[in-house]
Amino acid sequence: MPPEAGGGRKPLRKGAMARRTARLHAIQALFQMEASGQGLEAANAEFEEHRFGACIDGYEISKADGKFFRMLLRTAVSKQEGIDRITDRALAPGWPLGRIDPTLRALFRSAGAELIDGDTPVPVAISEFVEIANAFYPGGKEPKFVNGVLDNIAREFRPEHFSKESKPT
Repeated sequence: MPPEAGGGRKPLRKGAMARRTARLHAIQALFQMEASGQGLEAANAEFEEHRFGACIDGYEISKADGKFFRMLLRTAVSKQEGIDRITDRALAPGWPLGRIDPTLRALFRSAGAELIDGDTPVPVAISEFVEIANAFYPGGKEPKFVNGVLDNIAREFRPEHFSKESKPT
C-alpha cells in the first residue's frame, strides 16, 4: 500500500488526496535535504519533475497539489529555526529534536509549516500528519507521539483555535 493511501481508511476526495500526497512529498523532500545537503530549489525540482505521479513498488502515487507542496517546503526551510525551537519545547526533556528519528523531524517541520502558513483547520492538519505517520510506522507508537507533539506545536502556532475550544457555549 502506498503511504499516501492512509492505511485503508475511507477514501479521500481528489483535492484532499492531492494535499495528503503533497504533505508526504514535503516530508520526503525535507528528509532528503537533511540527509544529502540538497538545497531547496533542487529538491523542489526533483520532486515536481520526477516524483509527482510516479509509480513506486507497483503503486501509482497520486498527483500532488504542487502549490501546497511548494508552500510546505519553502515555509519549512525559511522558518525552520522557529519550527524547530517550538518542536523542541513540545518534546520531552532530554529528547531534543536532533535526537529523534530524521523522518519524524521532517514530519514535524512540514506540519509546523502547515500550521504557520496553511489554511487547513488544526484538527485536520494534525489528523493528516498522524495518518502519514501511520503509513511510515504501521503498528508503532510513533503516530500517538506525533499526535501529542503536533497538538503542543499547534497550541503555539494557532492558540486562537484552542482558546475558542475552552470557552463555554
